[in-house]
Amino acid sequence: MKILNELKEIKLVIVEMEVNLGKEKRKGLTLCAKDENGYYPLNTAHDGRPILMNKENLIKID
Repeated sequence: MKILNELKEIKLVIVEMEVNLGKEKRKGLTLCAKDENGYYPLNTAHDGRPILMNKENLIKID
């Protein structure tokens, strides 16, 4: 395994996120990568499972 390059415009942040699980709403801390476009969750807010950083998961900045 090797590092190809470092993304300098990405910052790691912890956010409090609210998610809908059926009729229930849950809040939790979530590790995110942040850039000028928004937040990319790196784990799920409801059970903490890791997820890949991809554009489909982007939460846009208002």
